[in-house]
Amino acid sequence: MRKENTQVLKQRREKADLLAGLGVDLYSNSFKPANRVKELIPKGEPLAAETQDETNYTYSIAGRIMSMRKFGKAAFFHLADSSGRIQVYIKKDLLGDEVFATFKKWDIGDIVGIEGKLFKTKTEELSVLADKLVMISKSLRPLPEKFHGLTDVETRYRQRYVDLIVTPESRNTFIKRVEIIRLMREFLSNRGFMEVETPMMHPIPGGATAKPFETHHNALDMKLYLRIAPELYLKRLLVGGFERVFEINRNFRNEGLSTRHNPEFTMLEFYQAYATYHDLMDLTEEMIAWICDEVNGTMEIEYQEHKVNLTPPWKRMTMDEALIEVGGIDPAVLEDDEKVMALTKEKGIQLEEQAGPGKAKTELFELLVEEKLIDPTFITAYPTEVSPLARRNEENPEVTDRFELFVTGRELANAFSELNDPVDQRQRFEKQIAEKGGDEEIHSELDEDFVRALEYGMPSAAGEGIGIDRLVMLLTNAPSIRDVILFPHLKAEVMKQSKKKKNKTNTKTKPATDNV
Repeated sequence: MRKENTQVLKQRREKADLLAGLGVDLYSNSFKPANRVKELIPKGEPLAAETQDETNYTYSIAGRIMSMRKFGKAAFFHLADSSGRIQVYIKKDLLGDEVFATFKKWDIGDIVGIEGKLFKTKTEELSVLADKLVMISKSLRPLPEKFHGLTDVETRYRQRYVDLIVTPESRNTFIKRVEIIRLMREFLSNRGFMEVETPMMHPIPGGATAKPFETHHNALDMKLYLRIAPELYLKRLLVGGFERVFEINRNFRNEGLSTRHNPEFTMLEFYQAYATYHDLMDLTEEMIAWICDEVNGTMEIEYQEHKVNLTPPWKRMTMDEALIEVGGIDPAVLEDDEKVMALTKEKGIQLEEQAGPGKAKTELFELLVEEKLIDPTFITAYPTEVSPLARRNEENPEVTDRFELFVTGRELANAFSELNDPVDQRQRFEKQIAEKGGDEEIHSELDEDFVRALEYGMPSAAGEGIGIDRLVMLLTNAPSIRDVILFPHLKAEVMKQSKKKKNKTNTKTKPATDNV
């Protein structure tokens, strides 16, 4: 954490008291800027050095002071609003003694309003010659030193408001995030999908294999769970006749933290009736490639040490093919369940007692293959054992019509042709509950209402979840999920500062496997 200079804080408060004593409103609410900085730039571009705008038009802008140079009877400072930054020139002769004396107590970080005319300095920097100054919000804390910025990573995450002020790259990342989500909505809406909202508090956890957060509703006197996925509610809408639906949703999973996992995260989840997982592979590569091109101007990007080409078509492999081709496993091993289980043990993978060869293959894939999939790759034919909500493959019922998308060694999307047989669905739920053992991520209560909904008839369909945080990481070259979440979860500051308190809880629980 960045250390605070108590002397500077004291000086700032003293300046604030002095300004207040002079009758200055430190937190004014009356100044309304008529212009943004980006509007001034093209207006001033034609000006020559040391010339003023002949239109004599007065502009009105507001923003934060980012740098300042004070002289005897003049000063320069840079003012930044959300659209850009421009230099402001202050002259004592123009403002008068009283106003200039007040200005001398302004600091970097103050939010101010100014009115003035455009001109260019002899170094050809576009500037505003101010003839009116207004204090809007006095900053009582200094910004980080400009040459080093906010270098402490934890402070960047914990004090995101400071990070956004002083780190243009961080600000641009979140601007891109907004654009990525907007483009998702546009892409799906143009293809007939309807955006919906489903509950964030569920009476029964479901839709993915993950440990939920619990809460309690006092009026109803019932336990509720923050949703781990909206899947079962979105499928209910397919039953109800909404044939193409999507939700950009917040999910919550009571799991460990990592560069890829935050307990609260954002997903796109969508469902299309009368479609298969093959249709969603086509849609997914088209959507992500288009978004990348719109945001970055190219489909060939760099992510950390990797160069990634998102130009369709993307590679498609079954899990068995990936284990052989990428993982280096002998095909004969995969054809023998006992050899698969033995290889898992040999690799040091610990499985629950009730786990079978399908779970073993999935664990081997995560260990030997996943991190090697750099360019976008669809992995299909996931074992039925680890896919309780996916449709069985008609030719091989041991696997499902499911895919996961991997880019730069990370799962980015999970999709499958949906199971719409209520009898098969009930049996799979019951089997999963019976074999739960000590796995906290497998839920012990069957969602009877969801099965009832399927009994009314759900059309054949395919559904998918895409991790928006991970997609933003990919398209902005962000190394950690915390770099793309405005306010990521962190340990409480008091725990960080106290050496006596140690958290002995093991938070390295395994990430959810049934959804992104």
